[in-house]
Amino acid sequence: MGYLLCVVGMVFIIEALPYIAFPGKVKEIAQAIHLVPNRILQVIGIIVAFAGLAIIYIGRHMGGM
Repeated sequence: MGYLLCVVGMVFIIEALPYIAFPGKVKEIAQAIHLVPNRILQVIGIIVAFAGLAIIYIGRHMGGM
C-alpha cells in the first residue's frame, strides 16, 4: 500500500509541473481543447495509456536486473 501511495504522489507531482512552469500555456490549451475532435482525444488517450503500460513493463523487468 505504501508503494501505491508513493506512485500516486509522484503522479500528482508530475501532473502539477506544467501548471507550475507554464500556467499561461495551460490556460491556452484548456481553452483550445474543445476544438479537438473526440475521436482524436480518444486515440491520444489510448496511446498514452499503452505508453504507460510499456513504461511499467520495462520498469518491472529492469528492476530484476
